[in-house]
Amino acid sequence: MSSPANGAGLKGNVMLYSNPEQLNSVAHAHLGLNKAPNPYRYASSAHFIPLQVCEFGLAAVNYPIVFAGDDRLPVAIMSIRPEQNLFVTSDGYFQKDAYIPAFLRRYPFILAEDPQSDRLIVCIDRAAEALAPGGDEALFADGEPTAFTQSAIEFCSNFEAERRRTNNFVALMAKYELFEVKEVAFMPSNSDGSASGRLKIADYFAVSEEKLGNLPPEIISELNSSGALSQIHAHLLSLFNWEKLMLRTLLDGPLS
Repeated sequence: MSSPANGAGLKGNVMLYSNPEQLNSVAHAHLGLNKAPNPYRYASSAHFIPLQVCEFGLAAVNYPIVFAGDDRLPVAIMSIRPEQNLFVTSDGYFQKDAYIPAFLRRYPFILAEDPQSDRLIVCIDRAAEALAPGGDEALFADGEPTAFTQSAIEFCSNFEAERRRTNNFVALMAKYELFEVKEVAFMPSNSDGSASGRLKIADYFAVSEEKLGNLPPEIISELNSSGALSQIHAHLLSLFNWEKLMLRTLLDGPLS
């Protein structure tokens, strides 16, 4: 970990990471992570969080799980308002009864692609509020990563392995053309209880139950043996959380 720490040339941008630097035993020798009184404040304006497919079962209890963008990235929806996360409290804690996605739990560490060497390198978000000289959890001791840092690196490595599994899952859904566009909408009411119109919230990608049901038995068997079928069911069940999320959002004020 003695290569340049400025992260120059690192490819790609990742949400919530504003200043990633390659972890370096010299430049970061005196840094540590403080046990912040508001550990998730950095995610308070993230209205969606990327998910790994292995998390679908746990995340489905709290969030709608949908697929976004050209890459069909699976995400957990945190609010139907942009720049709002209903699961991060005003004092920066995550809601106690809600599942915390691994994407948030690995912060401020991350593995990043180095285009010069075509390999993954360990980085840390230098802009992280909890990162400070003499912080509670030292990153290095005597020039070597501490047990805390080694644990964080292992977490990132496992995260990367799950990311590849997630990409394979998405590729499998695309192979069998299971994705479809769905719409979530809200029906506001007038003071007398009558409907005042239909307010579209968002379009998103989801697995089509109809297309899934029309697959031949041998493909269903393939999906089942790979574990994909249970993840699909978790995703489909999670979509019932849209209504709960809208009701929760409305407690903060009317939609417009």
